[in-house]
Amino acid sequence: MTSWLRTCGSVPLCLLICCMGFVFVRSEASSAGASVCWSPSVTSCADCLRRGPQCAWCFEEDFLRGAEPSHRCDLPVNLRRRGCGPEFMEHSEVKVDFNDTFSNTQVSPRDISVTLRPGSQASFVVAVKQLERYPVDLYYLVDVSASMQDNLNLLKTVGVALSFRMMEHTSDLWLGFGSFVDKPMSPYISVHPSKINNPCSDYEISCRPAHGFHHVLSMTGNVSEFTRVIKHQEMSGNVDTPEGGLDAMLQAAVCQNAVGWRPEAKRLLLLMTDQPSHLALDSRLAGIVVPHDGLCHLENNVYTGSTRMDHPSLALLSEKLLENNVYSIFAVGKQEYQWYEKLVDLLPGSYLGKMGFFQTPSLIELVVDAYKRLLSEVAVSVSVEDKAVSRYWVSVSPLCPDGSTAQSQTCSGVRPGQTVYFNITVGQHACSDDGKDEDITVMVRPVGYNESTIVRIHSKCQCSCEHTGRCHDNDPSPCRWTQHGESEERRPHHGSLRDSNTDANRNCRADRSDVDCSGRGVCECGRCVCEQSKLGIVYGKYCEIDEFSCPYEGELLCGGRGVCVRGECVCDGGWTGDSCGCPTSTQTCYSSNGLLCSGLGRCVCGKCVCDDPHQSGSFCERSPAWQSPQQSHCMSLNCRHSHSPSQKESGLCNHTCAQLVSHMDAASERVSSGRLIGTFLSVCALTVLCGLVVVAVSRLLLQKRGGSPGVTADDGGYHCTGKDLSYIPTTNEKTVTYRRDHPPDRLVEMHIQVPKMALNDPWQC
Repeated sequence: MTSWLRTCGSVPLCLLICCMGFVFVRSEASSAGASVCWSPSVTSCADCLRRGPQCAWCFEEDFLRGAEPSHRCDLPVNLRRRGCGPEFMEHSEVKVDFNDTFSNTQVSPRDISVTLRPGSQASFVVAVKQLERYPVDLYYLVDVSASMQDNLNLLKTVGVALSFRMMEHTSDLWLGFGSFVDKPMSPYISVHPSKINNPCSDYEISCRPAHGFHHVLSMTGNVSEFTRVIKHQEMSGNVDTPEGGLDAMLQAAVCQNAVGWRPEAKRLLLLMTDQPSHLALDSRLAGIVVPHDGLCHLENNVYTGSTRMDHPSLALLSEKLLENNVYSIFAVGKQEYQWYEKLVDLLPGSYLGKMGFFQTPSLIELVVDAYKRLLSEVAVSVSVEDKAVSRYWVSVSPLCPDGSTAQSQTCSGVRPGQTVYFNITVGQHACSDDGKDEDITVMVRPVGYNESTIVRIHSKCQCSCEHTGRCHDNDPSPCRWTQHGESEERRPHHGSLRDSNTDANRNCRADRSDVDCSGRGVCECGRCVCEQSKLGIVYGKYCEIDEFSCPYEGELLCGGRGVCVRGECVCDGGWTGDSCGCPTSTQTCYSSNGLLCSGLGRCVCGKCVCDDPHQSGSFCERSPAWQSPQQSHCMSLNCRHSHSPSQKESGLCNHTCAQLVSHMDAASERVSSGRLIGTFLSVCALTVLCGLVVVAVSRLLLQKRGGSPGVTADDGGYHCTGKDLSYIPTTNEKTVTYRRDHPPDRLVEMHIQVPKMALNDPWQC
């Protein structure tokens, strides 16, 4: 662990915290636990824990006594509210432990233990550091078919030149050599007796027999020995165009002891060929149907499995290159470049070089450039055991030295001395089919590094509480709930348990009651098994308790902010009240001046209640609209600016002012009421008086106009243009007869025309 801390000591604090292994547990917990964890199908602890890492199972014997077993599965916070102690809970526990006891130089930590439950996940950080100078092992794997004669001659001079060139990057270069052609059987080679031992007999030259792979020279730091071995190599031949290069690559990677790969060195495998390679299933042409097993099959440095097993698949070859920390470099001709370009995309840690023709300078530069390129790219590969691939998942997120987060699993441009951090998350989908605990291994391998991180995952799918009992055993153990989800006390055991009788049923009745289980359950084995209710849980010794008899708010039990326990709401954090409708926070009661209710009240249920009944407003910020002179004088002079030396006199002043203010407020209210009534009566009287005056004036004007003889319409003081004279009569005709006394027998008649005017006509128009 000390070296692990040293590795993280040079990074920022946030990364150091990550290095210490924070565990992130995905949780969808909410106050509505029933919708997340509860289900009628949950009948055991194992079923409950499969609902998710946020769920817990209460195995306390008398918890919700009489209720169905499914109600023992809920969120831990809800179980505690209902009375289940933490010591009686079985719940998901995700842990990450670092067991790093190695002296690490490149990869830290080396050993991690993780405990998971179904549906949970855990995260940790793996640091990969690039060292300044690495020892290098370079293995030449050369196609020795006839077309490669010129290229083989090139290797006779490349060893010394390459050693001097690589001195710029490493002072410890070792070289090895191996050759390949193809599988030595038809139809890949000619099986004519004259050509089996000498494929070049048609050209009257001597060739060595075709072979799948020959390991010629193990790793050595003696460049002269490498050159001597190359000079003695002979060519070979085959019939078809593709070669067996991938088959030979796998043997060179897995036969570590024979090849002599050094544990501390960077391993480079250089494949030189001018033709494409056979792939898996090509061997069926020769009747070979056995897949490659990925193992080493060398006897006396000759590959013996060439004629028995198929060519390896790219997936198998990639896996073996990673396991053995081997970088692969392909040196191919220009015509085959496109074919190998698609191939290297499927092989991690591979590099492809294109050469029109092989020359010593170009081959040396190819090796040097590949070495620098491969070391500047840092990536990890994560593999899960085949048996557990479907039940687990892994994600990798690298943090590169420049602070960027790579979209892929590779950081490029890493220089010697820099560190790349990989945030790795492992999660579990489900348990195995048998539902038992299991241990699996996940390998985190930095590509091309001879160090790796082993992640040991312990999956907990079973509950620790698996004790069983009988209802007649009087076993006090709290683990009385079996994995089948019901108490053994409830199960009928023929021949060992008494049938329900009067004595047993008496235990299911409350005092002074003749109804079993309060009419809300059945009596089994002398104990009540309460009925299921759509409204909520029914439980208790006599099924006398339920969890739906609490106040409702907004059509939700306890306002949706708590749970009902024994008829009372147990509110979530931040809420209180009978129906959990009042927030406990006072933030809503602070006024703009930063005072609670402006300093003139208290916060009740999230609202201000003013101490002074004359204050108003949401924050008690409004004062009375007016004050009497006496009140103002008292408050401003006698009390607010009192310089009384004694607290007693000051208190008396405040008490007196308070009484005066109260008295003046009452008087002010009475005066205001009297004035309001008087004003109303005055307005009414004034309105009536004005009406009478208008009527009198109108009448006087009418009488005055009627008593003025000889006034015609043209001489009047008004002109009406709004009337239609065609239908309104303008005169009143009347004949008056006068009788004169002298002479008595004579009568005089007078015809008078009087202008007529309707009473409704206005005086002015």
